[in-house]
Amino acid sequence: MSLMNNLSDSDPIIADAILRELKRQEEGVELIPSENYTTKAVLQATGSIFTNKYSEGYPKKRYYGGNEIVDEVEILAIERAKELFGAEHANVQPYSGSPANQAVFFALLNLKDNFLGFNLTSGGHLTHGSHVNFSGKNYTCISYDVDKETEMIDMDVVRKLAIQEKPKMIISGLTAYSRAIDFKAFQEIAEEVDAYHLADISHIAGLVVGGAHQNPVPYADVVTTTTHKSLRGPRGAIILTKLEDRLHDLYHPDSKKNLAQLIDSAVFPGLQGGPHDNVNAAKAVAFNDALKPEFKTYAHQIVKNAKTLADELMSHGIKLVTNGTDNHLILIDMRPHGLTGEGKLIQNALDEAAITVNKNTVPYDPASPFNPSGIRLGTPAITSRGMKESEMGVIAKGLADVINSKGDLEVAKKVKSTILELTKQFPLYPGLSILG
Repeated sequence: MSLMNNLSDSDPIIADAILRELKRQEEGVELIPSENYTTKAVLQATGSIFTNKYSEGYPKKRYYGGNEIVDEVEILAIERAKELFGAEHANVQPYSGSPANQAVFFALLNLKDNFLGFNLTSGGHLTHGSHVNFSGKNYTCISYDVDKETEMIDMDVVRKLAIQEKPKMIISGLTAYSRAIDFKAFQEIAEEVDAYHLADISHIAGLVVGGAHQNPVPYADVVTTTTHKSLRGPRGAIILTKLEDRLHDLYHPDSKKNLAQLIDSAVFPGLQGGPHDNVNAAKAVAFNDALKPEFKTYAHQIVKNAKTLADELMSHGIKLVTNGTDNHLILIDMRPHGLTGEGKLIQNALDEAAITVNKNTVPYDPASPFNPSGIRLGTPAITSRGMKESEMGVIAKGLADVINSKGDLEVAKKVKSTILELTKQFPLYPGLSILG
């Protein structure tokens, strides 16, 4: 496979940047939980000639000619997504996770309608009601938090809040919450108060289809997910829905559209124009990979690696939010280490050690979100490289050394030498020809 037959001649600056980024990715340990490495096949599809086509509309109902083959590919992506998650309906056109969530708001809520969302500082996402996001600016968010003592979601508290506030929609999902989510319990609360239930599984979709986490599709009215992260696909998103709208007579009595049609019309023509056909082709490839038996092994290995990494970190005295993990994600609380508001410092020091993480708020963090007191980790990318439990000990020691030294750069340099030896054993794309 060649990625750069002509690029090195036509734009050597960008070609050089790609080569340097490949080197960075190959040499480092990638621990940002929202990042992963796609397969070569996904890379090929993403960079294919489907990027040349324009395809406004849906299969068999396009506004442009020449879409016969594009239709075949999008229908294949839809059918594979439905099979993968056990869904009645799938829309594969959303450009990414935030636009997918925006489409759900646009379809089901009116401006200023209230909804229940997971607070960003407790582990939710910007689109779950942050005041700086469309979800918080255009709609009325009532946030639920984790318990101060357990640092976990208390479903009794969520239920009481829902009964009190009567939201039109309840969002379940996570970006920095390391425990399993009970989607069935969320759905029961939503039905009790006549609210829609949106499950955002962008982080855990790979775990869901691999049987390592509860699947929300049998319960939730709408499920959104990105197609990268633990699913190992291209940057993009999908929306999964039931066909029938159980709240149609209450909220959409004048509409003849079912739930799936409401979502589809919100995506196009409501919020988007033509789909990215090259990305949809790559989504189809990723869904096909995830349907294979070996993906289940991969998903369970992600969780095994996360649990081992968490245990190893705690053995080095590192404080974790919730004192462990059920999924792919770990959140380090650095306040007990005298590093309140020093997330950026540790993130930068770990960059020097060839370990990539992201600074992150921890529950009830007194520090600024721009320089919070936490570090967020995840194991999908290192699992994609073939690393297993034994490698987690090496990584945990490197993390602990940098944190316990309060970001000392000399310590980071020593850790880097160990990390470089580790990553040499796990080549990122064996046999990939970059220059043709």
